Amino acid sequence: MTPRRRTIMTSLLLLLLSLPPISLAYRPGDIVPMSKMSQYHNSRTVWHDVIGKHCPIFAVNREALIPIAKPTGFTGADPVKISFQVGREKFHVPWLFVINRKSSQVPLIDVHLRYSGNDLLGVTAKIVDMPQHYVEIHPDLPKYFWQPESWPKNVLIRYTWEEQSEIDVASGFYVLFASGLMLSFILSIYILESSREKFTRFLQETVAESSMPGDGVAKVE
Repeated sequence: MTPRRRTIMTSLLLLLLSLPPISLAYRPGDIVPMSKMSQYHNSRTVWHDVIGKHCPIFAVNREALIPIAKPTGFTGADPVKISFQVGREKFHVPWLFVINRKSSQVPLIDVHLRYSGNDLLGVTAKIVDMPQHYVEIHPDLPKYFWQPESWPKNVLIRYTWEEQSEIDVASGFYVLFASGLMLSFILSIYILESSREKFTRFLQETVAESSMPGDGVAKVE
Protein backbone atom coordinates (compact mmCIF):
# COMPACT_ATOMS: atom_id res chain seq x y z
CA MET A 1 0.00 0.00 0.00
CA THR A 2 1.45 3.35 -1.06
CA PRO A 3 1.86 6.15 1.52
CA ARG A 4 -0.80 8.23 -0.24
CA ARG A 5 -3.32 5.38 -0.16
CA ARG A 6 -2.50 4.71 3.50
CA THR A 7 -3.21 8.41 4.28
CA ILE A 8 -6.57 8.22 2.50
CA MET A 9 -7.57 5.08 4.40
CA THR A 10 -6.58 6.70 7.72
CA SER A 11 -8.65 9.80 6.93
CA LEU A 12 -11.63 7.63 6.01
CA LEU A 13 -11.38 5.68 9.27
CA LEU A 14 -11.15 8.85 11.37
CA LEU A 15 -14.20 10.31 9.64
CA LEU A 16 -16.26 7.17 10.26
CA LEU A 17 -15.28 7.21 13.93
CA SER A 18 -16.35 10.85 14.23
CA LEU A 19 -19.90 10.19 13.01
CA PRO A 20 -22.64 10.16 15.70
CA PRO A 21 -23.16 6.66 17.15
CA ILE A 22 -26.62 5.53 16.10
CA SER A 23 -26.62 2.70 18.66
CA LEU A 24 -26.90 5.23 21.52
CA ALA A 25 -30.27 6.56 20.33
CA TYR A 26 -33.31 6.23 22.60
CA ARG A 27 -37.04 6.13 22.02
CA PRO A 28 -39.64 7.77 24.27
CA GLY A 29 -40.42 5.37 27.10
CA ASP A 30 -37.06 3.58 26.99
CA ILE A 31 -35.34 2.96 30.31
CA VAL A 32 -32.15 5.02 30.50
CA PRO A 33 -29.53 2.85 32.28
CA MET A 34 -27.91 4.30 35.37
CA SER A 35 -25.32 3.22 37.93
CA LYS A 36 -24.43 4.66 41.32
CA MET A 37 -21.53 4.76 43.73
CA SER A 38 -21.61 5.75 47.41
CA GLN A 39 -18.98 6.98 49.82
CA TYR A 40 -18.80 7.23 53.59
CA HIS A 41 -15.73 8.60 55.31
CA ASN A 42 -12.81 7.00 53.42
CA SER A 43 -14.78 3.99 52.20
CA ARG A 44 -16.13 4.02 48.65
CA THR A 45 -18.16 1.38 46.83
CA VAL A 46 -17.75 0.28 43.23
CA TRP A 47 -20.26 1.24 40.55
CA HIS A 48 -23.54 -0.68 40.89
CA ASP A 49 -26.27 -0.83 38.24
CA VAL A 50 -29.55 0.74 39.35
CA ILE A 51 -32.60 -1.45 38.68
CA GLY A 52 -34.98 -0.29 35.97
CA LYS A 53 -37.84 0.95 38.17
CA HIS A 54 -35.47 3.47 39.78
CA CYS A 55 -33.90 4.68 36.50
CA PRO A 56 -34.94 7.59 34.27
CA ILE A 57 -37.39 6.89 31.46
CA PHE A 58 -36.51 8.70 28.26
CA ALA A 59 -38.51 11.95 27.81
CA VAL A 60 -40.84 11.11 30.73
CA ASN A 61 -41.00 13.26 33.87
CA ARG A 62 -41.34 11.02 36.89
CA GLU A 63 -40.34 10.31 40.48
CA ALA A 64 -38.97 7.16 42.08
CA LEU A 65 -37.71 6.00 45.47
CA ILE A 66 -34.08 4.96 45.34
CA PRO A 67 -32.66 2.95 48.28
CA ILE A 68 -29.39 3.96 49.94
CA ALA A 69 -27.71 1.00 51.66
CA LYS A 70 -26.08 1.38 55.06
CA PRO A 71 -22.35 2.04 54.57
CA THR A 72 -19.82 -0.25 56.18
CA GLY A 73 -18.79 1.13 59.56
CA PHE A 74 -21.51 3.78 59.59
CA THR A 75 -21.59 5.79 62.84
CA GLY A 76 -23.35 8.94 61.69
CA ALA A 77 -20.27 11.09 62.17
CA ASP A 78 -19.80 11.86 58.48
CA PRO A 79 -22.16 12.48 55.58
CA VAL A 80 -23.06 9.78 53.07
CA LYS A 81 -22.45 10.81 49.46
CA ILE A 82 -23.61 9.24 46.20
CA SER A 83 -22.66 9.76 42.58
CA PHE A 84 -24.34 8.63 39.34
CA GLN A 85 -23.44 7.68 35.81
CA VAL A 86 -26.44 8.14 33.52
CA GLY A 87 -27.15 6.67 30.10
CA ARG A 88 -25.08 4.56 27.77
CA GLU A 89 -23.08 7.76 27.30
CA LYS A 90 -22.19 7.58 31.03
CA PHE A 91 -22.84 11.23 31.89
CA HIS A 92 -21.28 11.74 35.31
CA VAL A 93 -23.09 13.35 38.24
CA PRO A 94 -20.65 14.58 40.95
CA TRP A 95 -21.01 13.70 44.63
CA LEU A 96 -24.34 14.50 46.29
CA PHE A 97 -24.73 14.64 50.08
CA VAL A 98 -27.85 12.64 50.95
CA ILE A 99 -27.45 11.65 54.63
CA ASN A 100 -26.09 13.84 57.45
CA ARG A 101 -26.10 16.85 55.17
CA LYS A 102 -26.67 19.31 58.04
CA SER A 103 -30.34 19.91 57.25
CA SER A 104 -33.49 19.12 59.20
CA GLN A 105 -35.41 18.39 55.97
CA VAL A 106 -35.68 15.12 54.11
CA PRO A 107 -33.58 15.31 50.91
CA LEU A 108 -34.85 15.02 47.36
CA ILE A 109 -32.49 14.26 44.46
CA ASP A 110 -33.48 16.62 41.65
CA VAL A 111 -32.16 15.31 38.30
CA HIS A 112 -32.38 17.44 35.16
CA LEU A 113 -31.89 15.71 31.80
CA ARG A 114 -31.53 17.39 28.41
CA TYR A 115 -32.38 15.64 25.14
CA SER A 116 -32.84 16.33 21.45
CA GLY A 117 -34.72 13.95 19.20
CA ASN A 118 -33.58 10.49 20.29
CA ASP A 119 -30.32 11.64 21.90
CA LEU A 120 -29.47 12.28 25.54
CA LEU A 121 -27.38 15.46 25.65
CA GLY A 122 -26.53 15.98 29.31
CA VAL A 123 -27.46 15.42 32.95
CA THR A 124 -27.20 17.58 36.07
CA ALA A 125 -28.40 16.88 39.61
CA LYS A 126 -28.64 18.57 42.99
CA ILE A 127 -30.02 17.90 46.46
CA VAL A 128 -32.99 19.99 47.60
CA ASP A 129 -35.35 19.86 50.56
CA MET A 130 -38.33 17.68 49.77
CA PRO A 131 -41.36 19.90 48.97
CA GLN A 132 -44.34 19.59 51.28
CA HIS A 133 -46.65 18.06 48.69
CA TYR A 134 -44.22 15.12 48.32
CA VAL A 135 -44.21 14.69 52.09
CA GLU A 136 -48.02 14.44 51.94
CA ILE A 137 -47.79 11.80 49.19
CA HIS A 138 -45.15 9.81 51.12
CA PRO A 139 -46.04 10.41 54.79
CA ASP A 140 -43.94 7.48 56.08
CA LEU A 141 -40.80 8.53 54.24
CA PRO A 142 -39.60 11.18 56.76
CA LYS A 143 -40.30 8.91 59.73
CA TYR A 144 -38.20 6.01 58.45
CA PHE A 145 -35.53 8.32 57.04
CA TRP A 146 -34.77 9.77 60.48
CA GLN A 147 -34.87 6.46 62.36
CA PRO A 148 -31.19 5.47 63.00
CA GLU A 149 -31.92 1.73 62.81
CA SER A 150 -33.99 1.90 59.63
CA TRP A 151 -31.97 0.86 56.56
CA PRO A 152 -31.82 1.14 53.62
CA LYS A 153 -32.84 4.79 53.46
CA ASN A 154 -35.33 5.45 50.68
CA VAL A 155 -34.66 8.80 49.00
CA LEU A 156 -37.04 10.34 46.48
CA ILE A 157 -35.46 11.09 43.12
CA ARG A 158 -37.20 13.35 40.59
CA TYR A 159 -36.40 13.19 36.87
CA THR A 160 -37.24 16.27 34.80
CA TRP A 161 -36.65 16.31 31.04
CA GLU A 162 -35.95 19.35 28.87
CA GLU A 163 -36.10 19.15 25.08
CA GLN A 164 -33.33 20.98 23.28
CA SER A 165 -34.14 23.75 20.81
CA GLU A 166 -34.87 22.76 17.21
CA ILE A 167 -32.08 25.14 16.14
CA ASP A 168 -29.54 22.81 17.67
CA VAL A 169 -31.19 19.85 15.94
CA ALA A 170 -30.85 21.63 12.59
CA SER A 171 -27.18 22.29 13.32
CA GLY A 172 -26.72 18.58 13.90
CA PHE A 173 -28.19 17.82 10.48
CA TYR A 174 -25.80 20.32 8.89
CA VAL A 175 -22.85 18.63 10.57
CA LEU A 176 -24.08 15.21 9.42
CA PHE A 177 -24.57 16.49 5.85
CA ALA A 178 -21.09 18.00 5.79
CA SER A 179 -19.64 14.74 7.10
CA GLY A 180 -21.42 12.87 4.30
CA LEU A 181 -19.94 15.19 1.68
CA MET A 182 -16.48 14.75 3.13
CA LEU A 183 -16.94 10.97 3.17
CA SER A 184 -17.99 10.99 -0.50
CA PHE A 185 -14.97 13.13 -1.39
CA ILE A 186 -12.53 10.81 0.38
CA LEU A 187 -14.11 7.75 -1.25
CA SER A 188 -13.82 9.39 -4.68
CA ILE A 189 -10.13 10.08 -4.13
CA TYR A 190 -9.60 6.51 -2.98
CA ILE A 191 -11.34 5.11 -6.07
CA LEU A 192 -9.31 7.34 -8.39
CA GLU A 193 -6.11 6.36 -6.62
CA SER A 194 -6.98 2.66 -6.91
CA SER A 195 -7.61 2.90 -10.67
CA ARG A 196 -4.67 5.18 -11.39
CA GLU A 197 -2.29 2.37 -12.33
CA LYS A 198 -4.81 0.77 -14.70
CA PHE A 199 -5.53 4.12 -16.34
CA THR A 200 -1.81 4.86 -16.78
CA ARG A 201 -1.21 1.43 -18.32
CA PHE A 202 -4.14 1.96 -20.70
CA LEU A 203 -2.72 5.30 -21.88
CA GLN A 204 0.72 3.80 -22.40
CA GLU A 205 -0.67 0.93 -24.50
CA THR A 206 -2.82 3.30 -26.53
CA VAL A 207 0.10 5.61 -27.29
CA ALA A 208 2.33 2.65 -28.14
CA GLU A 209 -0.19 1.24 -30.60
CA SER A 210 -0.76 4.59 -32.30
CA SER A 211 2.98 5.18 -32.76
CA MET A 212 3.68 1.80 -34.41
CA PRO A 213 4.39 2.07 -38.23
CA GLY A 214 1.91 0.39 -40.53
CA ASP A 215 2.82 -2.63 -42.68
CA GLY A 216 4.48 -1.21 -45.85
CA VAL A 217 4.45 -2.79 -49.35
CA ALA A 218 7.53 -2.28 -51.49
CA LYS A 219 6.85 -0.61 -54.77
CA VAL A 220 8.39 -2.34 -57.81
CA GLU A 221 8.91 -0.37 -60.97
